[in-house]
Amino acid sequence: MTFELPGCAASCPYLPGRAGALEFPIGQVRRVAQVPKGGSDDVDETRRNVLKLAGVGAIILAGGGLGAASIQYVQPPTVGLTSYPKTQLIDADGKPLTVKGVEAEYNVGTNDLFLFNYPLRNEPNFLLNLAPINGQKPTASNPGMWNAPGGVGTNGSIVAFSAICQHLGCPAPAIAYYPPGTCPNTFSTPSSSAQPFYIHCSCHGSTYDPANAANNLTGPAVLPLPQVTLVTDADGNIFATSLTGPPVNGHLDSLQGDYGVGSTSQLSRESPVQACSTFP
Repeated sequence: MTFELPGCAASCPYLPGRAGALEFPIGQVRRVAQVPKGGSDDVDETRRNVLKLAGVGAIILAGGGLGAASIQYVQPPTVGLTSYPKTQLIDADGKPLTVKGVEAEYNVGTNDLFLFNYPLRNEPNFLLNLAPINGQKPTASNPGMWNAPGGVGTNGSIVAFSAICQHLGCPAPAIAYYPPGTCPNTFSTPSSSAQPFYIHCSCHGSTYDPANAANNLTGPAVLPLPQVTLVTDADGNIFATSLTGPPVNGHLDSLQGDYGVGSTSQLSRESPVQACSTFP
């Protein structure tokens, strides 16, 4: 049986049959153009839009200044420093940090963390005085460290290290300094058969030796903590001047990744997270 619209001759330009109307899934919107019989009755809108987008892109790139202005937002400039600043350290009370002040207030048994940012605002560091509690020469029964690598002060016991773990980047206070007696665990080191103080990360168990440039005592970290180079002036004021060792975790370069701290950096005091159960 055939069906024709009344008054439509055989020369009508377009007359879709019932079969053609059911070629597409129910609910799909399809644009059908009015074209003569035998021609394509399908317009590919996706292809048309892709070609339009390509044309607009070509115009933008050909526009010189407009193209350059667009590209700078695709990859923003890196924030950071070009060199290490000489930064004076300020004590937690707001006064300049001095050798005399550190040796009077802090020692190997100090439990609280004293942190300062350097050279960038998102790079915290531990300040430690490894001198024994009573100021006497370190012994097995009176633990501590004189003449530590990179140490300054009367007996070279004041040191500073990154407070970001070199494994997966856990920052202080999750990574913390453990004074002697905090946990029953001790570690063998090149200079001692039992190291009673250390830096330990409770996130995954990495441990570092502050008496030996923060080299690794236990994994999973395989790199030491970066060490802050400290210097003093004639009045005993303490300055940070650079970092040595590998880059701070999370930074391809310790100078890149945030704004610099400037000419001064003040210590902050935090309570550590200490977990003896995380030792391997």
